[in-house]
Amino acid sequence: MSPLLRLRRLVVDYVALTKPGIMTLLLTTTLCAMLIATRGLPPFWLVAMTLLGGMLAAGGANVLNCFVDRDIDAQMARTRDRAIAAGRISPAAGLVFGITLTLAAALVLGFLVNWTAAALAMAGNLFYVFVYTTWLKRATPYNIVIGGAAGAAPPLVGWAAVTGDLSPLAWGLFAVIFAWTPPHFWALALLKQGDYTRAAVPMLPVVSGEAETRRQIVIYTVLLFLVCLALAPLGLGGIYLVSALLLNGIFLWYAIRLAFSPSKRVARQMFFYSLWYLALLFTAAVVDRIVIT
Repeated sequence: MSPLLRLRRLVVDYVALTKPGIMTLLLTTTLCAMLIATRGLPPFWLVAMTLLGGMLAAGGANVLNCFVDRDIDAQMARTRDRAIAAGRISPAAGLVFGITLTLAAALVLGFLVNWTAAALAMAGNLFYVFVYTTWLKRATPYNIVIGGAAGAAPPLVGWAAVTGDLSPLAWGLFAVIFAWTPPHFWALALLKQGDYTRAAVPMLPVVSGEAETRRQIVIYTVLLFLVCLALAPLGLGGIYLVSALLLNGIFLWYAIRLAFSPSKRVARQMFFYSLWYLALLFTAAVVDRIVIT
């Protein structure tokens, strides 16, 4: 392989460690929170720096996740080709890369946005790496219930970036993602149960079985429905409420189908719908806030 091709492969591997797909969804919720908080478009520079800082923070957290989980990743078909697990990037290089991205995020957000946003982003990263990845993921089948707090941090960062503080609605957006995380990831866990069993990761289907997992998915989907409805009195109107009823109704329909007619196909449909669900729900909240201004 030529030096140019090796360099290209190395760059691709480093970028892949940041998990661009996950990062995109997190940045979407960050941007939506900024638009909701301001009822319009904040200054371009502020949006750009917040998203840059958020990208660096999410990327850093994801790289450090790959560093910590390299032993697990190597045993799972879904993750064994990740560059650290596969040996294409050394653990030391991955650790330095992850720390560098995280520190860069703190500096960008702190000096170019505000220190409240920076502190929230760093709190999310620390929780994700040390509480979820290092401890909860390997210790309890309810790892993602508690660990969901890390993925719910981006709306708080976006809100604080434009206001300097956090309102009840900001915490409501946090609660939506927190409640969304279990049914989203448990649908994936049903699809990848064999992987988690081989890697000895105590995901709910591995520890409690598929039937209990499907029951818990229904429970948490109902909880998510209620949390979304509770946002309306915090400053959202009819556009959001109708959208929330529709989107959550579909989500609950998938959960009930999965409970009573279990199959990999339904679990896969629910997992992919949950990704669209979150983006569409936050978009509806943005439209609602702008229209009713």
